[in-house]
Amino acid sequence: MVSFDSFLSDKKAWAVLGVPFTSHQVPKPPKIEQPKINEVPNDEEIQEKFEPILDIEFPEQPVINTPALPTGPPIEDKADEIIDFAEKMPAPPGGMEGWNNYLSKNLKYPRQAVQLGIEGTVFLAFVVNKDGSIQDVEILRGVGGGCSEEAIRVLENAPDWKPGLQGGRPVRVKMRLPIKFKLN
Repeated sequence: MVSFDSFLSDKKAWAVLGVPFTSHQVPKPPKIEQPKINEVPNDEEIQEKFEPILDIEFPEQPVINTPALPTGPPIEDKADEIIDFAEKMPAPPGGMEGWNNYLSKNLKYPRQAVQLGIEGTVFLAFVVNKDGSIQDVEILRGVGGGCSEEAIRVLENAPDWKPGLQGGRPVRVKMRLPIKFKLN
C-alpha cells in the first residue's frame, strides 16, 4: 500500500494520471545592503566647532501687550442648567461614610418585601441644587415590594448635600445613586 504523501512525491504516479509533475522552489529574499555607519565625534568636539547661525538682539525695553478687558455684558449664570459632571461632584454630609450611617439609621425594609423575600438594588436619579437641596428624585430601576418607594422617601428626607462646584461656583448636578436592599 502506498501512502498519500509518497504518491504526491512520485513523478511516475503523476505521469500515469496525465498531469505533468512540477516542483516549486521558494525564491531567496533579495540581499539588503546595510547602511554605512559614519563615526560621530563626541560632544566636546561638536561644541568646539559650533558657531552661532543667528545673532539675535533684544531691545532694551521689551514691549508687553496686555489683553484688553472684556467690555461686553457680564457672563450670565444659567440658573436652570443641570450638568451631569462637575469639577467637584456633590457629596452627602460626612462623605460616603456619613451617607452609609444615615441609611443604616433611616432606611426601613418594607414589610411586603420581607414577606416576599425581595432583595435587590434600587437605582435613583436626582438633582443636587446649588444650595445642596435634593429635587426631582426618580427611579431608574426598581425592585418592587415597596423598596423603590422607601428609597425615594429616604433620599427626599436626607440632609442637604455639599453642592457640586464648577469653576469654584456651585452648580446644579444630576446624580445617580444605588440603594441596596438585602435580607439578613
